[in-house]
Amino acid sequence: MAKGNAKKKFAPGDVASNRQARFRFNLLDTFEAGMVLTGTEVKSLREGGAQMKDSYALVRGGEVWLLNMHIPPYASAYRDNHLPERDRKLLLHRREIERLVGSVRERGLTLVPTRVYFRGPRAKVELALARGKDQFDKRESLKERDVKREMLRAKRDYER
Repeated sequence: MAKGNAKKKFAPGDVASNRQARFRFNLLDTFEAGMVLTGTEVKSLREGGAQMKDSYALVRGGEVWLLNMHIPPYASAYRDNHLPERDRKLLLHRREIERLVGSVRERGLTLVPTRVYFRGPRAKVELALARGKDQFDKRESLKERDVKREMLRAKRDYER
């Protein structure tokens, strides 16, 4: 039987994950960054429901910003709610930011958030330095996934 509408996540403690990132991009290197959030955003993240499908990160003025990540409004907050898709500042060390700036400018890479999770009381986002896949690479990824699925299915049927 199917498990329902439960979305798959990278790790058990994830609040949200960007599964499309692994399909659209070759992920080269990952970084952990803190997020500057308001109180209602934190409460809403703890409830779940954040969406990261089209989100990305930019370096502006020596700071890293997360764009297009949707955090739904907190249901219990009446007036003082946050904007769902506002730009959010990410917290990284200066050397990490300088390294990211150099990589993005020189090699034509982009910053893609892959997952959001809590480490203690703090919300963290995992950023990946990524290069976009060509259409051929995407088809190859689909083919590899299908072959892997068929092997698991054959193994399962053999063990029965």
